[in-house]
Amino acid sequence: MKKDYTTWKLMGGYLLIIFLMLLSSSARGQSPCGNDGLCVVQFNAGWNAAKSVDWVTSEKLTDCKTTSVDIAVDTKAAGTYKIVVVPTILIFNGGEEVGRFQANIMMEMEATNKEVQEKIDEIIMEDF
Repeated sequence: MKKDYTTWKLMGGYLLIIFLMLLSSSARGQSPCGNDGLCVVQFNAGWNAAKSVDWVTSEKLTDCKTTSVDIAVDTKAAGTYKIVVVPTILIFNGGEEVGRFQANIMMEMEATNKEVQEKIDEIIMEDF
């Protein structure tokens, strides 16, 4: 008598698809400026440009790359990086988030250039 394994084959197929979807998740190990080195990213929205953090630049922050993401344009970024308030500053090291600074309820960044630079320096020292 031959056994019918159709149900198990379907279940295995579904599990394989779910596994592959989890592996290919865009939030896993990626930052908006690549996967190598330190990167500081400011997430903001065009309608909040007046409260943008102007010191998130490579001239003001040392030993890292910098970039900005407008979540009104890149609508998936807010969900991918769990942005709940703008502006938000994320620090990535090798594609992994290692630091987060969020604005207050008035959408104003309370973190200073010095605090973010200290976090960058701390990350660099931990790598030694």
